[in-house]
Amino acid sequence: MEDTTRTELEAAAFRGLIKHLGNRTDVQNIDLMNLAGFCRNCLAKWYMAAAVDRNIAMDYDQARKIVYGMSYGQWKTDYQTPASDQQMKLFKDTKPLHAEISGHN
Repeated sequence: MEDTTRTELEAAAFRGLIKHLGNRTDVQNIDLMNLAGFCRNCLAKWYMAAAVDRNIAMDYDQARKIVYGMSYGQWKTDYQTPASDQQMKLFKDTKPLHAEISGHN
């Protein structure tokens, strides 16, 4: 497979994931982290890191707006619920399994 085709397919898959997560506002980031070891914020950090690697100016808020489809503050207001003690315990217990993100872990 040509690099251009692979990149186009990867970009389409990323857009599909972003659209799916945008439709699933009922799924909390803490649940994503506890189940899969990554969340919307991780995607934003990967996106921002990719931009920075290519000398494209981007900050975390800009990257999160791309992933969330709105400002993070608005998403939190509209959709985020408080994490339970059980969710936080699982988050801490699974931390070694969380995604590796440059400058994050």
